[in-house]
Amino acid sequence: MAKRFRSYRRLAFDSGAASLALIATFIATPGFAQSAQSADKPASDDPGGGQEIVVTGTLFRRATETETASPVTLLSSETLAKAGITDITEAVRSIAADGAGSLSTNFGSFAGGGATVSLRNVGASSTLTLIDGLRSANYPINDDGHITFVDLNSIPFSAVQEVQVLKDGASSLYGADAIGGVVNVILKKRFNGLAGAVEGGATQRGDGAHYRANMTAGFGDYASQGWNFYLNGEYQSDGRISNNDAGFPYNTKDLTSIGGNDGNPADNNLATPTVNALVRRATQTDLADPFRGANPTGTYTLLGGTAACANGTFTVTGAAGGTGCKHNNLDEYGQIQPKQERYSTTARFSARLADNIEFHAVGSYARSMVDYIGAPTNIAQVQPYRGLESDNSSNIVLPVYICSSGVNCAAAADRQLNPNNPYAAAYAANPASGAARLYYLFGDIETGTHRVNEVLRGNIGLEGSFGEGWNWKADVVAAKDTLDIDQRGVLDIAGLRQAINTGAYNFVNPNLNTQAVRDMVAPEYSQKSWFSMFSFDASIAKAVTDLPGGPLQVAVGGQVRREVQNNPGPNPDLDKFTSTAAAFGKHTVTAGFFEVSAPILETVEITGSGRYDNYSEGFSAFSPKIGATFKPFQQLMLRGTWSRGFRAPSFAERDPDSGFSGGYTIALPQAYIDAHGGANSAYVTASRSARGGFAGNANLKPEKSRSFTLGAVVEPVKGLSFTVDYYNIKKTDVIVMAGEIGDAFLAYYNQQPLPQGYLLLAVADPDPDFPDALPRALLISGPYANGANELSTGLDVSATAQVKLADKIRWNSTINSTYVFEYSTTLANGKYMTFAGTRGPAVLSSGSGTPKWRANWQNSLELDRLTLSATTYFIDRIKNVAADAGTADLSCDGNIYGTGENFCYIKRFLYTDVNASFKVNDDFTFYVIVGNVTNARAPIAPSMGSNYLTSWHAAGVNGRTFRAGARFGF
Repeated sequence: MAKRFRSYRRLAFDSGAASLALIATFIATPGFAQSAQSADKPASDDPGGGQEIVVTGTLFRRATETETASPVTLLSSETLAKAGITDITEAVRSIAADGAGSLSTNFGSFAGGGATVSLRNVGASSTLTLIDGLRSANYPINDDGHITFVDLNSIPFSAVQEVQVLKDGASSLYGADAIGGVVNVILKKRFNGLAGAVEGGATQRGDGAHYRANMTAGFGDYASQGWNFYLNGEYQSDGRISNNDAGFPYNTKDLTSIGGNDGNPADNNLATPTVNALVRRATQTDLADPFRGANPTGTYTLLGGTAACANGTFTVTGAAGGTGCKHNNLDEYGQIQPKQERYSTTARFSARLADNIEFHAVGSYARSMVDYIGAPTNIAQVQPYRGLESDNSSNIVLPVYICSSGVNCAAAADRQLNPNNPYAAAYAANPASGAARLYYLFGDIETGTHRVNEVLRGNIGLEGSFGEGWNWKADVVAAKDTLDIDQRGVLDIAGLRQAINTGAYNFVNPNLNTQAVRDMVAPEYSQKSWFSMFSFDASIAKAVTDLPGGPLQVAVGGQVRREVQNNPGPNPDLDKFTSTAAAFGKHTVTAGFFEVSAPILETVEITGSGRYDNYSEGFSAFSPKIGATFKPFQQLMLRGTWSRGFRAPSFAERDPDSGFSGGYTIALPQAYIDAHGGANSAYVTASRSARGGFAGNANLKPEKSRSFTLGAVVEPVKGLSFTVDYYNIKKTDVIVMAGEIGDAFLAYYNQQPLPQGYLLLAVADPDPDFPDALPRALLISGPYANGANELSTGLDVSATAQVKLADKIRWNSTINSTYVFEYSTTLANGKYMTFAGTRGPAVLSSGSGTPKWRANWQNSLELDRLTLSATTYFIDRIKNVAADAGTADLSCDGNIYGTGENFCYIKRFLYTDVNASFKVNDDFTFYVIVGNVTNARAPIAPSMGSNYLTSWHAAGVNGRTFRAGARFGF
């Protein structure tokens, strides 16, 4: 590893000399890595209490200087404050072990508005999030249609005492989903007094306004009175950041000026829809249905004329030429950061019922609002679901005639020529040949989603002791996560048909449309989803005898858990031009578990644990784990673990009524085209839009895992420590989408059998000119399947220094890094795909990729009342290839962007946050935080929507940020 550290220093100097100069001046805050002094040692919330705590991954209370066999990263509230971190999402995702598949709030995908972490690259659904060691409700919508997670945004940051991140398999104690590790958020146990903070800021451009406030009030001295109650509340608001604000290259897909491709056809291609409508003359095979257009021909006509072209015009010559308005839709409508607002309240009551029995009750409510805006809806955005409605939305036309009823206008008594159709007068006698094929974005109708996520959670618990060394605890937890989505700009099939056939919608000058007409075309509609969880957990532990190294401890426990999900999806009635994703299910899980700690020598401790889980769906799993520590002398400890784990199928993956679908473009076989009249067919073209997706499979088995870690903790002198941990995780029976939807469509059109388990869910009406020809496939669905193995290996390295330079002057420094050796998938057919250092897996987070190396270096210089801090983050370069993106070529020839050596790599990224705080007195502290102080720019990732990797490089798009605030406490 020494060679890699030398390489890191060289890279850092080459990439950010300014950052290192700042580090030399402002030296970092500790706490982001496990060390011999600080790891596994949460500070006691009760200064008068004992010196023992419970560490994530074990049931036993341990002395504060004790290290566990598993690597644990501790993030204390003090540490996070010095780093300028003000929410749980930012805190957990700053850990170097966070990998492929983590989800940020800014990423407005399936589970937009939620946030989670993916430890060890094994996925968000294989990383378990706990609150005080207990489960909470999952986010109601599954990311990528099937991935489960607990929304980190729902956890109130100001009520948090610390975050313990167990970077090791933990199914032996916690059950499913703990394959990659556990994030355990520890809330404040007790608080007496009044404390709070206020903060405000923005980017240096003036956008992304940030406001935050919190307050905690507590009563009752637990030590003397035997009870304590506190109430916490917090509020946070973050403003939008648009692509236009971010500027080049994050506001355009035309990168020709820097040697890239021109991905913005809206300023040179007449067939690209914009908010200025273009039309071509076409035929209408059914005069009553504007969705039955075909064979557009001739030049393009710009409705409204060039006077409406605010950004200028462009002209295309030739038989299919014309003049259009120039647009850059990404710059005009794209957003980097949505508008966000969060508030929460948390209350906790603690009481000593007897000398050996303690009671607590915790209740919390969290509300998170995220509002996304997007580009206007395409007139042919996607196909509707119902074949009887129409499946040819890619050829929507404006008819020659309109009428008041909107039904069969060509024959209606009150018919009139369509003012939106420039060909209407010339083809009044032949309306079937005078339709106007429409290319248009509904610019006068706002597009976006307003998401409100509410999490209500309660916990009642008892713990105590009896007899000689018996310790017990019992907890009841109930939680419900409810998500309301109001979606704007989604086209309604019936409403759009009516607006076109009656002429109600003005395509020539959309500014003249009334709100009633806009609501007819795209009414705002709502979706409510929820996920509930109820559990009872109990355990009992005892030191049964003394061994040479200490007491032999044994613990046993059990859990009963009920979970229910109801997500009907955004299109339950199948009458919108929109994608859909739905998930339903309920189950009861019963489990029993045990743990043994045996310090067989003063230098050797052996631990073992196991858990048996039984699911009401009919499957079960046993998860064992063993660990060992060897401390031959005070300055060195060796450690290792071996475990098995599992991930239960999510409801979306297992319930047959669940599933999701998306849009596909299918290149039709020539034989199918020939069967419909060949090249001159009015019914088929070379390609066709369709819908495809995946549905739940009741026969799925749980994913299984085998993992082990090997590590060492070294403390050569007091105040200086190092840790090294190797991890190796293998998953089998990994749940994947079985096969390719595109292959299934081609099989159908070639009149071959569909792949096993695939269903043809809907077929539209056949070609009227060739009634005996193969009907059109509208929607094909495939199953999830246990069809892959995964391997994730790597190395964690950290170092911590704590030095007293003089009286009231202290320097603390910590470096924390993770290097990925391998992250790969082997499919059931033997296909091997490796992802480390690439944009893969492309199916996770839209291909934000797997950096081989992540690191952060944090330092602080404490000068009496003044503390200067700096935290530098490093993300390794990523090759712009992905083994699961349609090519097995991981050389630059397989560049996803299609430019070979040019843009083959997304460059490494290095940025630094600095923080200065001044303690006026014991009651007040003022601070200033400058994020990305050198204004480092995010590396260009041109195959992404906004040309950067949302999971890793957001700080480089937001640019330099400023925040100032004050903390108080009485």
